[in-house]
Amino acid sequence: MKWLITFGIVAIAVAGFAYWFFSQPGPRQLDMVNNIIPGDGDAKLLVGGQVYDEELGLGLNIWVPTKASDKPLPVVVFIYGGGWRAGSKDEYAFAGRALAHRGYMTVLADYRLYPDTKFPGFLEDSAKAVAWVHDNIADHGGDPQRIFLSGQSAGAYNVTMLALDRQWLGRLGKTPDLIKGVAALAGPYDFYPFDSETTKNSFGSYHVPEMTQPVNFVRADAPPLWLSTGVDDTQVRPRNSQILSDKILEAGGDAEYVEYQDMDHLEIMMAISKPFRNKGPVLDDMIAFFESRP
Repeated sequence: MKWLITFGIVAIAVAGFAYWFFSQPGPRQLDMVNNIIPGDGDAKLLVGGQVYDEELGLGLNIWVPTKASDKPLPVVVFIYGGGWRAGSKDEYAFAGRALAHRGYMTVLADYRLYPDTKFPGFLEDSAKAVAWVHDNIADHGGDPQRIFLSGQSAGAYNVTMLALDRQWLGRLGKTPDLIKGVAALAGPYDFYPFDSETTKNSFGSYHVPEMTQPVNFVRADAPPLWLSTGVDDTQVRPRNSQILSDKILEAGGDAEYVEYQDMDHLEIMMAISKPFRNKGPVLDDMIAFFESRP
């Protein structure tokens, strides 16, 4: 009888944990699984919850290699996806660890989401985060002369717009020239007219909708763009990355289009985490792109 009681208690506990685990956002689930798998040991959270916008209470986390460096570290500002309506810097710690383990100071920044804001609010927030990094990252051991941007899905849109449309950083007295390069995963860059609830909510009320589209800000002197996509992505079609890359190259700029076979919209981000790196060399390719722009 005792073993039955014990078994019942264990079963209830396991069921309770499973219910809690699967009720968490997908990125948080991925981060928890990522944490129990060996690897990426040379990474630590240096700063958590650093406020970069006092008025809005927006913050960022900074991940760094565990081993001390005698030189300022190159910096990656990573902006998460989630359809401009979901996400948190704390849910993407796996990305911070992955990049820090490879020698990059990694900044994960929050930004306002729908319904609290619409376009261009989330761009204004991301621009403020980048400006804060440029002004303050040297105090934490980062190199303000080597700042890269990266993001997935909605986050890829944000960082690409900061690189292409000069006004967002310009309003803060900065310039996209401070960006050494942008590694963007599965981003939407050419999606007008708006045909989904997500894009209608976040962009539909803007008075000049064409001005929301990265493809309309192509210029030869933009920071280098690494535009990656999963061939099986049906949420943000590969044509977005292909078209933007083609237009940048036609204008005389620097862009690289990368396709990953057997990957969809989520799997290209999952491939950065330890459990799914065998899906494709996404992390290695990102690092190679950064290192090609010293």
